[in-house]
Amino acid sequence: MSIHKKNLIRNIILSTFCMFVAVACGQEHSARQKETVSEQAQEVPMGGNTWREGKSGNKSNISKEGLLNWESSETTFKTFFRVNETGTLKLWVKAKAPKGKSTIEVGISGVGKEVEVSQANFEDIYAGEWNIADTGYLEVEIKGISKEGKIYADIESLKIEGEAVNADTKYVKNNEGNFFYWGRRGPSVHLGYQVPDEMDVKWYYNEITVPEGEDVIGSYYMANGFSGGYFGIQVNSETERRVLFSVWSPFQTDDPDEIPEDHKIKLLKKGEEVNTGEFGNEGSGGQSFLRYNWKTGHTYKFLLKGEPIENNYTNYTAWFFAPEEGEWRLIASFSRPQTHSWLKGFHSFLENFSPNQGIYERKVNFSNQWVADKNGNWTEVNEAKFTADNTARTGYRMDYGGGEENGVFYLRNCGFFSDYTAVDTFFTRPLTGEKPEIDFNVLP
Repeated sequence: MSIHKKNLIRNIILSTFCMFVAVACGQEHSARQKETVSEQAQEVPMGGNTWREGKSGNKSNISKEGLLNWESSETTFKTFFRVNETGTLKLWVKAKAPKGKSTIEVGISGVGKEVEVSQANFEDIYAGEWNIADTGYLEVEIKGISKEGKIYADIESLKIEGEAVNADTKYVKNNEGNFFYWGRRGPSVHLGYQVPDEMDVKWYYNEITVPEGEDVIGSYYMANGFSGGYFGIQVNSETERRVLFSVWSPFQTDDPDEIPEDHKIKLLKKGEEVNTGEFGNEGSGGQSFLRYNWKTGHTYKFLLKGEPIENNYTNYTAWFFAPEEGEWRLIASFSRPQTHSWLKGFHSFLENFSPNQGIYERKVNFSNQWVADKNGNWTEVNEAKFTADNTARTGYRMDYGGGEENGVFYLRNCGFFSDYTAVDTFFTRPLTGEKPEIDFNVLP
């Protein structure tokens, strides 16, 4: 056979193959384009269920309206929802391209599918079908592939349906009650320590250890919560950490400027390098904080004193013990009006106060809880009730947990882990018998 004939046959074969591939790809693309979203599909709003990772570009943003102004190719977005069934999952992206045509990739469990966005108004664009092999949280990762305009796409929501989706699929459904904000912060979790009501408790002691790697920015590890306030440690930024002690005003408001004079928290004294002032937004009152570079893996001690005094006031004083310093440090002492009570409402909590950090898990251990009455008699506290906030109780976020392990209580939240602890469960830790050795007379 001549070389000319061989080349001719080869070209015919290649042309036939390419035509076959083109037809097959065209049929697949056509099928995907014709797949319309049904009335049974559930809508997952980007505004309450999505986080940005990587460089943001100039304006890339998650807002109440969704994912907007996505410019950078180095930015990815992650949206989460929780399924309790396995099987097929179909997904649509409600998106628009302000100018030109864009191609984005939508991935679940390592399987990515490209989606073309070319319309100038929001439309539901079919991304494809995935097989979900396990229950729990799913992560939908969205990446930019190409764009003709400045913006890859604006995305309002994802729509999902299939065998893996049912009435118990969990995510932040809407922004009623500002839940896009609370949902992105993640669930707050608490331990309510069981102390006899008849005790006149004057002293309240607790210990905190934040495990290595669990010191996520935006975390508040609160050790000594009581009916009038809270006392614990925070991660405020990459370079700043705090010991925080706050006392609520009995006047109910989120604006400290609205508090009448006879309901204001009064500062009695404060420790060295401690900042004091007022706080608002989640109740209002007096606040104090010490910038202190506490460390993971170290155990820190917290001591709170509450004592009713004359004229319907109660004084609260907080001390902090760092093993690096080896001595108790005064944080602050406040006087609360319209209050005449010994310490009540003993609890600890773990929360994330930064919505951008609600994608990351954190954990804290609480050990060796004690209370002492007005005569200085110590009683160990080893039973706690696990509770969670409204974000958890509505089922909008299910990544929360707490209980007892290795002889201590713990709390964990955020990060979209798939197991969770039943709310209102009681836990008991082993007694240690390690009574705090504190000379109350020499406290600063």
